[in-house]
Amino acid sequence: MLAALVFLDSGEATAYAGSGKVVCNERGLCRVVADDTIPTPGQAGGDQQASNGNAAKPKCYDSLVGNQEVPCYLKNYGYWANGRNCYFQQADPQPAAGDPRWEGHDPADGAIYDAYCPDNPNMTSQWFAQPPAEGAAVDPAVLALEAVKKMTLRGPDVANPRAAGTYTVGVPMWMWVNQSATTYGPQSASATAGAVTVTATAKVSKIVWRMGDGATVTCAGPGTVYAASAGMGESPTCGHLYTTTSASAGSGKYEVTAASTWAIDWQVTAGGGQTGQLTEIRQTQTQVAIGELQVVR
Repeated sequence: MLAALVFLDSGEATAYAGSGKVVCNERGLCRVVADDTIPTPGQAGGDQQASNGNAAKPKCYDSLVGNQEVPCYLKNYGYWANGRNCYFQQADPQPAAGDPRWEGHDPADGAIYDAYCPDNPNMTSQWFAQPPAEGAAVDPAVLALEAVKKMTLRGPDVANPRAAGTYTVGVPMWMWVNQSATTYGPQSASATAGAVTVTATAKVSKIVWRMGDGATVTCAGPGTVYAASAGMGESPTCGHLYTTTSASAGSGKYEVTAASTWAIDWQVTAGGGQTGQLTEIRQTQTQVAIGELQVVR
């Protein structure tokens, strides 16, 4: 029976596991959950009571590995803290006052805990004013990020300017994008850890166009589709006027970048009432050829 938790690559972990359970993260790093893990932490009675004294069985999840459920207690490593994605147990003995692990805190104000973080092996200790409660610290902001990962947020689907088109110096250019759930929104996704569920909704709030000639244009919406009836008029919502040709550009075309700002609102839809906001940037590149009108005499 294994008596330790080890951090190995997937091949080594498989060979070492014996009758233990191998759990791997998305980077291929694995941990072997030993057979002496308490399988039902949080049950009433004995040393299987929850670390916070609650007789109710807690739920413990690794939010960095797809909210995978993990043992709440590992012998020699302590108790898992949701949101922090680490096992903690109070260091014995405590470091001397002034030790860097106190992070400048007075030893009377808390304690140093040894940390085992399967997804961050460089994290070996942390100061806490209060003991980190088993299965308690579900961070809604972390779950919001997990929800965003489930979405497919892409850069703008540029409809105009078209890479195959040729545009003219001094003639207003109209810029607009096609709208879909993945390129403009809105779209939503949820993530759950224990009793907490966070739902996030994303929508593009603005598009910043870098036109390749040194100009930057910020458009608050998707732009307006050009209609022949507009003639030589400027776009009412999103446009640019080139004053030089693209002949001197490296490819003979201007490199145009359209960057979408995705505004994401999240809220705890189960297990609390918190809300928050996130921002993500996605971009698309294209090229445009700008020429001059030729005068026929």
